[in-house]
Amino acid sequence: MATVHSYGATKEVTGSCHLFEVGGVKIMIDCGMFQGEDEEKNSEAFYFDPKDIDYLLVTHAHLDHTGRIPKLVKEGFKGKIYATAATMDLAQIILMDSAKIMNEDFQTRFKKAERQGKEHKLSKPLYEPLDVDKTFSALEWTNPEYDKYYELCEGISFVYRNAGHILGSAFIELSYMENSDSHTIVFSGDIGNDNGLVMPNLDKCDDSQSLYVETTYGNREHQSIDMTIKEFKNVVINTLENRGNVLIPSFAIERTQELLCLLRSMHESGELPKCKVFLDSPMATKATEVYRSYAQELTNRCQENVQENGTVFNFDSLIYTETPEASKGINDIKSRAIIIAGSGMCNGGRITHHFKHRIWDKRNAVIFVGFQAQGTLGREIVEGTKWINVYGEDIVVKSSIHTINGFSAHADQDGILAWVSKIKNLKKVFLVHGELESQQVFKEVLKNRLSLDAHIVGFKEKITI
Repeated sequence: MATVHSYGATKEVTGSCHLFEVGGVKIMIDCGMFQGEDEEKNSEAFYFDPKDIDYLLVTHAHLDHTGRIPKLVKEGFKGKIYATAATMDLAQIILMDSAKIMNEDFQTRFKKAERQGKEHKLSKPLYEPLDVDKTFSALEWTNPEYDKYYELCEGISFVYRNAGHILGSAFIELSYMENSDSHTIVFSGDIGNDNGLVMPNLDKCDDSQSLYVETTYGNREHQSIDMTIKEFKNVVINTLENRGNVLIPSFAIERTQELLCLLRSMHESGELPKCKVFLDSPMATKATEVYRSYAQELTNRCQENVQENGTVFNFDSLIYTETPEASKGINDIKSRAIIIAGSGMCNGGRITHHFKHRIWDKRNAVIFVGFQAQGTLGREIVEGTKWINVYGEDIVVKSSIHTINGFSAHADQDGILAWVSKIKNLKKVFLVHGELESQQVFKEVLKNRLSLDAHIVGFKEKITI
């Protein structure tokens, strides 16, 4: 009898980790990091033995879907890993960055604890850069192509479909034999918002009996991409013309590339006032290079730019600041700067330095273009806090704050619903990757509009399919 045991992304967005088992074969779908309020779960022991896992199938590279893979390997996983080539390339960048950040943070905390005689109480980082290297060098990685069927082992096969979420992202259709009958279960990973800026549209899922589906925005609809672009342009142009600066906390993968695509278009059309645009994120710079190398998987507008200019996102006003010294140099620019920096949820990274230097100035604007999880600094600012604490210093928030959700790489309620509605023979729907409020709303919508009963999956819950 087939079962799914969920160890993350249950009544919350992050920490994706689902263990599918049939006929004694154990297949893990993603092994992501918890972000926000539940970060302490990352350091907990797994609720299963990593040595027992036969295969790991990765939907995409985001940290909340890959962030604990080195920990999984460190604690004994020796199975095969499947991920698209682009996902593997992006995951190496993301996981190495994660390891470096965790270790730098540990060193800072260790020095403080050492002065207090409490260094023995500190928990060590989940993993180190060497563990990331081993994850990619010591294990067998296979790169499935979209729409091709692969036999995982006898009686179990799978196919990756383009999820349109980020470069290399996929939803996974797993087919298996049970009692001489063929069954299919789909794990959505994160499915995309069809905005056409960088990624192609989400593929259709034709047929499945069971579905584990994300619900990040299951309780709301995004505004149209046209309205989103208009709102973004208005904030940017008005702020720059008033000699202010624009701060954009951005995820290094996908959101940054969308912003660069849009700003490049504004520059080429003459809409962008004279300014300097800083991509102040070494990881985003590396990720952008990966996007360039997979230009054939991007939208036609991106591919056309490659053919004409030999690059995907560059334009004259864009400056990449990779070193700490170059990042600090941005502080000398008093006006007319657009600063794109991580982390996307403001729980670390260079964006916090720029907040320290600029968020107290009412001439400036902060534009949030992605989901802000509970417990993050980004969520505090979005919800209207008047003060933030950065590096032990209380700083007043006077910059204008703008949340523009139409850029989201996640499908909204209508998008998820439209995708689910096209799946034939669907009998069981399980809601994951969403906060409880969002899931409760989407469960009712599924019932009322598609006559489908859905189950909201709980942490460590084991479900028989």
